[in-house]
Amino acid sequence: MLDAALLRQDLDAVVAALGRRGFAFPAEEFRRLDEGRRAVITEAEALKAERNRVSDEVAKLKREKQDASHLIAAQREVGDRLKALEVVEREAEAAFKDFLALIPNVPHASVPEGRDEHGNVEVKRWGAPRSIEAPKDHVDLGTNLGILDLDRATKISGARFSVLKGAGARLERALINFMVDRQGAAGWQEVLPPYLVLPQAMQGTGQLPKFEQDLFKTSRGEDSLYLIPTAEVPVTNLYRDEILPGEQLPLRHCAFTPCFRSEAGSYGKDTKGIIRQHQFHKVELVAFAPPEQAEAELEHLTACAEAILEALELPYRRVLLCTGDMGFSSQKTYDLEVWLPSQGTYREISSCSWFGEFQARRANLRYRPVGGGKPALLHTLNGSGLAVGRTWVAILENFQQPDGSILIPEALRPYTGFDRIG
Repeated sequence: MLDAALLRQDLDAVVAALGRRGFAFPAEEFRRLDEGRRAVITEAEALKAERNRVSDEVAKLKREKQDASHLIAAQREVGDRLKALEVVEREAEAAFKDFLALIPNVPHASVPEGRDEHGNVEVKRWGAPRSIEAPKDHVDLGTNLGILDLDRATKISGARFSVLKGAGARLERALINFMVDRQGAAGWQEVLPPYLVLPQAMQGTGQLPKFEQDLFKTSRGEDSLYLIPTAEVPVTNLYRDEILPGEQLPLRHCAFTPCFRSEAGSYGKDTKGIIRQHQFHKVELVAFAPPEQAEAELEHLTACAEAILEALELPYRRVLLCTGDMGFSSQKTYDLEVWLPSQGTYREISSCSWFGEFQARRANLRYRPVGGGKPALLHTLNGSGLAVGRTWVAILENFQQPDGSILIPEALRPYTGFDRIG
């Protein structure tokens, strides 16, 4: 959520910055809601002052044994007016917050301007794609090896689900343990969070209210819980409404979880295979940092995700997303894209983002600076380290052999217990 004070102080600059990402900020609506809200607050404060003044006067008359009935009647009238105004104030405050909740983050100055993915900028490329004659895709490879069953998954759950069997299931589990162990060794504390969260948690990271159609929702009596679309949600909300000691920062967590997404806006995309699923596994990196360390923390987090790809010998590239391709809550994002031989292109396998104060303001995430001082908002960051299913796909396609078998990257063999699927 953007800072309302910043919007008041420099609205033109914010409007221009959001314009870079193709968002037309409704300035007049902001002014109307903000001015109306502040007018109600001002009126309420004046009534409270009047109520206090009358109360003092009533107390004085009573001490002096004088008649205070006329003032008591006035006191009741002020109280009734104030009670009615408090309802109006709550409604005005809620309308103002609902308005701000739908405004995206302001892009960082270093983010290139662009309308869509064509405006993204390649920053780095690692590893040379292997020469594979007539490469098969992961569906053909996995089906022929008997380790991937999409038909039975559809029978059980419908489209965009998969069943992994035998060595395929073992490979998925090996990747999870490999990633968590590697990130733990790099200093990321492992967390195993809940997979169902309250609406407040989704609001804190920006999934609600804008992206409700992309979420799976459960009912529990009158209450609702949401299945997490990523571990970012529960892990970021671990410290909601808390003040962290500055000495603990940056604070880094690593979490393996299943993820659940309805993919409401992606019909027709990646319908073949397991690139885009309703349920998938991911190892997520979540960091909390003071503002002065946050940009360096984005580089560190991204490098930790890259280290997994390099250890698995998977060619990839790092791309800086342009203003038109960034996520709603992000102010700067790097995508890591892994090479897929069957498509002859790089595909996203991790998205590493820096959110500034955007999530922290929604979730009330604060820290106390080292040496003391007034609590300030944290900066939050997260990124996949990595998406497990897409890594599974990348290994099958990049390590496929002419006979249809799959070599296992050397670093992963202690986790699989075998060096080839055949």
